[in-house]
Amino acid sequence: MRISYFLLLLTGIAGIQNSKAQQQKTQPAVLSDAAKQRVLVQTIDSVFQSQVSNRLIPGAVILIKQGDRFILQKAYGYASLWDNKQQLLERPEKMTLQHVFDLASLTKVVGTTTSLMYLADKQQISVNDRVSKYIRAFDTPEKRNITIRHLLTHSSGIPDWYPTYYRSNNKQATFQLISELPLFDSIGKQRRYSDLGFTILGQIIEVVSGMPLDRFVKEKIFLPLGMKHTMYNPLKNGNSLPIAPTSIGNPYEHRMVYDPALGFRRKEIDPDSWNGWRQYQLVGEVNDGNAWYANGGVSGAAGIFSTADDIQRLVEMLQQKGRVNGKQFISEATIREFLTKDRFNNGLGWMMDTAVSLLKNGPAGSYGHTGFTGTSIAVIPEHQISVILLVNRQHTGLSAKGEYYNLSPVRAAVFKAVLEYCR
Repeated sequence: MRISYFLLLLTGIAGIQNSKAQQQKTQPAVLSDAAKQRVLVQTIDSVFQSQVSNRLIPGAVILIKQGDRFILQKAYGYASLWDNKQQLLERPEKMTLQHVFDLASLTKVVGTTTSLMYLADKQQISVNDRVSKYIRAFDTPEKRNITIRHLLTHSSGIPDWYPTYYRSNNKQATFQLISELPLFDSIGKQRRYSDLGFTILGQIIEVVSGMPLDRFVKEKIFLPLGMKHTMYNPLKNGNSLPIAPTSIGNPYEHRMVYDPALGFRRKEIDPDSWNGWRQYQLVGEVNDGNAWYANGGVSGAAGIFSTADDIQRLVEMLQQKGRVNGKQFISEATIREFLTKDRFNNGLGWMMDTAVSLLKNGPAGSYGHTGFTGTSIAVIPEHQISVILLVNRQHTGLSAKGEYYNLSPVRAAVFKAVLEYCR
C-alpha cells in the first residue's frame, strides 16, 4: 500500500514537472531589457538598411531615448547622394548624427507652439484670447471670434495653404494677405491643417513680445534649452554643422500652383504671373515656399533647422513636465493644457490622434508631429520614451506620379517596434 502511494506520488510530481516543461515550451519567453533592445535595434536597422539600399530614401538619423538612457542613436545612408541634375555623386556624403535638417512643419511645435506655451505661462497671452486682440485686421465680422486656440488646433476656418509669394514678398504683406483671405468654413466646425494659421501665430508672438520671431525663439526657447544648433536661416546665422539637402527647387509646390488635380488652384492666381522658382538644390534654405519667398525664411509654420540631439532637449523638457536642469522653465499646468486631447483628438499644436501612422495604437497621452521634408517626433509619456526621426526624403526627387516618397509606413513600422520594446 505504501509502495503504491509512493509510486503514485512520484508519478504526480513527474506529471506536474512535465506539464510545466510543456508550458514553458508553448509560452513565449520573457526577454530581458538588453534582449528587447537588441531586437528593437535589429528591427530598425533592417527597416532603414532596406530603405537606403533600395534608394527609397538617401539617409536618416534616428534617436530613441527612454528616461535617461539612449536606446538607439544612429545615422543611416547618405546626406547628399545626388547632384543638381539628379545624377549620382561619385563621392556621396555620408549621413551623420551631427547633420542639420530642415524641420519643415516640426517648426510648428518646436518653435511656435513652445513659444506660445512660454507666453501663456508668463500670462502674456491666453490661448482663449481672440486673435483680433493682437491683430486689428482680424477684427471683422467673419474673423472676430477666431481665438489662439482655434489656430493651434487648426479649427479656425483659415485656408490650409495659399501661394502667398504670388502676392507678397515680405512678412508684413503676407500677414495682411492671410487676414484678407475668406474662411473656408465656420470657426471651430472642423479640423483642417493650416500652414496659414500658424503663420499668423508667428505674427502674434512678434506682436506680444515686440521681437522678431527668429530672435524670440532663439533667446527665449532654444538657448535656455541648450539647443545651440537650432535656428532659422542657418546660412546667415553661424551654423557650423553639415546640412542635409532637401529638393532641387520646389517642384511639388510648382505642381500645387499649376495642377488643378491637387486642389490648390486659386481663380485669382495666374500661375504664369510669377516666376521666382528656385532651380538649384536647397541646402540651408527652407524648402517651404511661403516661408522662403514671402517671409524671408522665417515663419511660424516652417523655417527652423535643427539636429536630433537638439530636438531631444525640447522633448525632455516636455517629458519632465516643464523642468530644465532642475528648474521650472514652463509650469506643469501649462504643459498639461497644451498636451490634453480636444474633440478633434489633438492637443494644442501637437498631434495626439493614435489612429495616425506616426502614433499608431499608442497609449493614451502619446503625442507627436511630422514635417513635409521627412522629419517627425513621437513621444510616449506612459513609457517615458521618445522617437526622433529625421529623413531628407525630398533629396530623392519626385516619383513618376509627381509625389515625394511616402514615409508613413516607415514611421508606423518604427513606432510599432518601439511599442513592442515597451511591452
